[in-house]
Amino acid sequence: MAEQKETEQVVNETELPELPENEAPAEKTDGADEAKEQYEALTLTAEEVKALKEKLDKLTEDRDDAVKQAQRLQAEFENYRKRNAQIAADSRDDGVRETVKNLLPVLDNFERALENAPDDAFAAGIRNIARQFVDSLAKCGAEELEASGQFDPKLHDAVMKDNVEGVPSGEITAVLQKGYRVKGKIVRYAMVKVNE
Repeated sequence: MAEQKETEQVVNETELPELPENEAPAEKTDGADEAKEQYEALTLTAEEVKALKEKLDKLTEDRDDAVKQAQRLQAEFENYRKRNAQIAADSRDDGVRETVKNLLPVLDNFERALENAPDDAFAAGIRNIARQFVDSLAKCGAEELEASGQFDPKLHDAVMKDNVEGVPSGEITAVLQKGYRVKGKIVRYAMVKVNE
């Protein structure tokens, strides 16, 4: 309401002063002719309207295509980013697996040494170091494969046959070397002796 009053006031303030009664109104001015010419210049023919509509439709289509292309590029980039993140994670995991695989012979040697070590303070220190080594490997995702029960070619590598009575055929009778898996993938199969 206040805006309307302000607008009326502005209009009232900008009105032209009234002419004195004794003067006659002037004929059309050049400004009116100019306005008429501009209006006539803005009048479009049906062909011009049709051409402008076609141009507008073409620009709208181009804009829609550009938006679709931008969305497609954005989706491709997001897929590229995810794929590269996955490749980087897989590469890190492969590096960890390779490192653990290279350290497993050291662990085997610790275990062999402890099997034949006397029960003294030195051997107790070596056991503590071996336990710490195993814990460090576990932090890297290493876990020992189960090597008892029935032979499983997905987990075990049968290197010797055994003939033990009372043990079913295909049963593991001895573990010659422990197997390990790191982050879901086997880095070393367990070497086992299997009953015939």
